[in-house]
Amino acid sequence: MLRAVQLVLRDKSRFASSGFVNGFSTASNPQRLAGKVAVITGAASGIGKATAAEFVRNGAKVIIADVQDDLGRSVAAELGPDAAYTRCDVSDEAQASVGALDLADFDRVMAVNARSAVACIKHGARVMAPGRRGGCILCTASVIGVLSFGSPILAYAISKATVIAAVGAAAGPLARDRVRVNAISPHAIATPLTVRSMAEMFPGAGEDALRRVVEEDWSELDGTVLQVEDVARAALYLASDEARYVTGHNLVVDGGFTAHKGVGMPSLEVPRKDK
Repeated sequence: MLRAVQLVLRDKSRFASSGFVNGFSTASNPQRLAGKVAVITGAASGIGKATAAEFVRNGAKVIIADVQDDLGRSVAAELGPDAAYTRCDVSDEAQASVGALDLADFDRVMAVNARSAVACIKHGARVMAPGRRGGCILCTASVIGVLSFGSPILAYAISKATVIAAVGAAAGPLARDRVRVNAISPHAIATPLTVRSMAEMFPGAGEDALRRVVEEDWSELDGTVLQVEDVARAALYLASDEARYVTGHNLVVDGGFTAHKGVGMPSLEVPRKDK
């Protein structure tokens, strides 16, 4: 994350007049992020890629920070001169060694999801807070961090709940320096990563069945399937001047899932294998 921020500061000829780093533009512009720079971690695929594309379409300069080098460079080339790729392992700030496999998995998930979010807040604030430059830090959480889920996704649920808590804790102190900190909690989307993860949990299920669970069985808003672009547009709102008075908020994009599901819902039933 720090390398990505340093890239913004070093290459000022390319990423000049950053609203993301240097404040918020008040000029009337149909491009809602004109003059801003966004550092988006995990932007080589999925929701991150869709968000990067949405930000570029709305006038932002985007740094794609990821560990998937080939994909990251490909996305940057696809988005054009307003995008650049830098390798960034968000779990790399600290490594821990433990003996038990379950604790190792837990630490890995917490490092990738929770610790990385805290590190992004920390290093983003180091650039935005001095001199009250202002800016926006946006973290990706999950509906799984809002509701209580048990095995087999306990570590993931705890990590995403931690992200939401970190956003709330950081928003107050950083508000004094005109830095907004918010989170987005999307519902599950049948991205390749989601399908692969579900296949590990339910090895007897086919891909079509897994997609059906995400898009139909877990959906509350009938007739509407959540897409990565929906989450990207939510991120666009929170990053834009339209949300200039919004901080410490967790924007849930779930079609009413968390409003209607009970804590003990049977949401992780093993789907039937496709015939």
